[in-house]
Amino acid sequence: MAKLDILTFPEPRLRNTARPIERVDESIHRLVDDMLETMYAAPGIGLAAIQVNVPLRLVVIDTSERHDTPLCLINPQILSLEGTEQMDEGCLSVPGFYETVTRAERVSVTALDRGGNPFTLDADGLLAVCIQHEIDHLNGKLFVDHISMLKRQRIRRKLEKDRRQSAEAQRGAA
Repeated sequence: MAKLDILTFPEPRLRNTARPIERVDESIHRLVDDMLETMYAAPGIGLAAIQVNVPLRLVVIDTSERHDTPLCLINPQILSLEGTEQMDEGCLSVPGFYETVTRAERVSVTALDRGGNPFTLDADGLLAVCIQHEIDHLNGKLFVDHISMLKRQRIRRKLEKDRRQSAEAQRGAA
């Protein structure tokens, strides 16, 4: 397994739309394992392949308290959304920022599991929010797209400044 680099906002590749996975094979199994390792190390509760610069429709999630119940969604599709709820969200691609986002309270989704077997999942609460958040990534959308333009611009400026300062510090150390 290998820890992967996570793209950060405002990286344009995060706006790409992920392609469906044609065949679940050993390369997909490796990617799932690498994404889980990356997500747990970050630490996070969800990660979409597009966030690690792999434009495929693949999501890993683990909202369990012990981080011992990984969920793999290959080619996920939302079947239905019900209710609304607000929850503070963060994102591994928008490090250090949390904002209140309104999403559906319950979601029904269909996908393939790690073995390529189709399944349907009904979720609510944190898992429902996480599924919607990660599927947004597959469609080139970030949680900051659900907040005001002013807040989004503030986050963008701060992350761009941090990136510049980090690059300058690395050049100075070399």
